[in-house]
Amino acid sequence: MSTNKLKVINDPVYGLINIENELIFDVIEHPLFQRQRRIKQLGLSYLVYPGAMHTRFQHALGATYLMQNALKVISEKGCPLTSDDKQAALLAILLHDLGHGPFSHTFENSFFDNISHEDISTEFMKIIDNDFGGRIKGGIEVFTNTYHKKILHKLVSSQLDMDRLDYLNRDSFFTGVSEGVVGSERIIKMLNFVDSEPVVEAKGIYSVEKFLIARRLMYWQVYLHKTVVVAEEILKLIIERAKELLKSGTDIFAPPSLKFFLTNSIAQNGLHTKFSGKTPLEYFAQLDDSDIISAIKVWQFSDDFVLSTLSKRLIDRNLFKIEIFPGEIPDDKVSEIRKKVLSKKLCSEEFLDYFVIKGTLYNKAYSRGKDETIKIVMKDGLVKDIASASDISNVSALSKTVKKNFVCYAF
Repeated sequence: MSTNKLKVINDPVYGLINIENELIFDVIEHPLFQRQRRIKQLGLSYLVYPGAMHTRFQHALGATYLMQNALKVISEKGCPLTSDDKQAALLAILLHDLGHGPFSHTFENSFFDNISHEDISTEFMKIIDNDFGGRIKGGIEVFTNTYHKKILHKLVSSQLDMDRLDYLNRDSFFTGVSEGVVGSERIIKMLNFVDSEPVVEAKGIYSVEKFLIARRLMYWQVYLHKTVVVAEEILKLIIERAKELLKSGTDIFAPPSLKFFLTNSIAQNGLHTKFSGKTPLEYFAQLDDSDIISAIKVWQFSDDFVLSTLSKRLIDRNLFKIEIFPGEIPDDKVSEIRKKVLSKKLCSEEFLDYFVIKGTLYNKAYSRGKDETIKIVMKDGLVKDIASASDISNVSALSKTVKKNFVCYAF
């Protein structure tokens, strides 16, 4: 292990990032954190934006850098934070995405039953805490919002947190979509606190407005890009088909960590149960993007028509066509598409549900729940929600959920 732990990392988004805490450096070297190098931040978005090959590892480091800056700013403005408080906040943001599976959000509900990636992140943090003799406890408490200084959790997870500030700028940088660029440096400089709550000073209101608009645009242009949606739907169907084949007794190739989840359904109370000497958490710790891709490369030559066809289409980027509707999809439209797919003999009627897929997209840039608002402190000291403080009517509109339905199909 290195004796020089106060490292400098060259980040393409922010330049030189200083690791100012020895414990943070040691945690970065932990295998569970290093695993994030093998998980792409934007899933299959690289099929649309070739530069979107960045990882959860890079994002975690970037968010930690922003947290360092935010803690300095609010401390200088009088927020009573001890060195332990700051370390706890840094650990929480550093480890906040540990629980993501392969291709990030793509398989959010594919490998566990009603267990979120935040739940898995917490479990992984506990493992690291045990390895470090209890020194990560504060970070776990900040992450789970049980720490006594609530402002720290808001900096990790809220409507305007270090996570969102980093991923918008980072995803914009690597995709080349300039609409996602936000003034994170200015927003952080304008941070303050009122009644132990983070607020943004009135001088930063325009930067916050741009942040919200950028988030809405990035969802439509990147996260919910129609081609990305199609690719992720195909990928999820590939995994579902693999599960069905194994369940029916048909053996297929899969790396051990992936095969475990293809053949087992794990609920919250089973996370620590031993399967062949290992817990689901241990299997999941070995699961990353490479397991999925290596399996799909083999499955494209499977004897099963559905598995081989979908796998080959994804590998070759021969994706489905997609049509998006602002309202409900007319029933006759879906029937028409199904008949068209059958008429072209792209599959048999038995497998039609694999080749005609319906779904819904949701885009909500800003939530206005009781504890979720972005608070602006005006020059007279009055604290307002950004939607009422802003003179741009669009900000209020951004709190409304935009819903669109889609159907994608082979052609």
